[in-house]
Amino acid sequence: MRVLQLIKTSIGMKWTVHQTRELVKLGVEVHVALPEDGPRVPEYRAAGVHVHFMQTDFPFRQPWRFPHLCKNFRNLVDRIQPAVIHSHFVGPTLTMRLALGKSHPVPRLFQVPGPLHLEYPLLRQIELATAGKPDYWIGSCAWTCQCYRQSGVAANRLFLSYYGTNLDFFKHASRGKLRQELHLNSQLKLVGMVAFMYAPKRFLGQTRGLKGHEDLIDALAICQKIDPDIRGIFVGGAWNNATAYERQVRMYGREQCGDSIVFLGTRHDVPDLYPDFDVVVHPSHSENVGGAVESLLAGVPTIATNVGGFPDLIHHGETGWLVPPRDPARLAQTILTVLHAPEYARQVALQGQAYARKLFDVRATAQDIVQIYATVLSDVAVPAISIK
Repeated sequence: MRVLQLIKTSIGMKWTVHQTRELVKLGVEVHVALPEDGPRVPEYRAAGVHVHFMQTDFPFRQPWRFPHLCKNFRNLVDRIQPAVIHSHFVGPTLTMRLALGKSHPVPRLFQVPGPLHLEYPLLRQIELATAGKPDYWIGSCAWTCQCYRQSGVAANRLFLSYYGTNLDFFKHASRGKLRQELHLNSQLKLVGMVAFMYAPKRFLGQTRGLKGHEDLIDALAICQKIDPDIRGIFVGGAWNNATAYERQVRMYGREQCGDSIVFLGTRHDVPDLYPDFDVVVHPSHSENVGGAVESLLAGVPTIATNVGGFPDLIHHGETGWLVPPRDPARLAQTILTVLHAPEYARQVALQGQAYARKLFDVRATAQDIVQIYATVLSDVAVPAISIK
């Protein structure tokens, strides 16, 4: 089976490397179209994936480039002759659908990495309006699937499959690296956040970043008035050249929390840092399952907002803790509860770790994807799509 996957970036999206590597092991001939010169390119090649350099993201800011992109994309599809085209993110999905049209014979799968566009009616309708008979969806959390069902997508065109990860990355890390690097004693309580900094999208009415950095800063300021031994550690730099926003977040952190907050920027040794965190927080405003998978796989107590796919993994008080989004006061209260009950927190984290290993093993999720490929290829008599 030959499959063409459309990858938006060659910098992030480590989970697509994990997925394609396992698909190759399962006998799938995987081709990827992605921008060149990113650190992921050699990883795809090492996994046995055929790499084609092409930026497939829809040129929203330069729409006059689209006719040329269409031509190149159609040529790529004609040259590869894939049995299935598999896209990630809205931009490459729009390119795929608009370039090929609604009646192209090759089945097309949109694996939805995050539900943000579904939360805005206009964006959701634009995406759905481009779909035709060859199109199917893979929701990567239950909320995404529910939203598509409520929007009129037929059940036989919708699948659920999580983005799996390599469980071996979280087996051997030992405690102490981060505290030694930052010269922090063992009595200090470390609250971690691992996420790139996404600048607010003003056209969507956002005033704070999507990942909720400012909300955690506000929560830490509350916590530190009660327990001055708490330190906030932020891992992750600017995403998509949002350096001005990163500077803004760092400045806000200093204003609210002084020297009790540390920004490490982008790191490539994140699994080695997790063991030193007493709790990890994911305060996103919109999310799939995000970094909660990684923090739980590392066995660290995890707090997340009650949005998107987080509830698929985090069952409040059982595998982690859920709080409302954009609510620093509730977040601070939960952080203090977790930090001041370490044995209870450890028990919950271990339960969360076991559940994450069950749900997000890439070897199992890749088998799900192969089965989905087989299903859409066997669907020879496809009824017309139903979209409200």
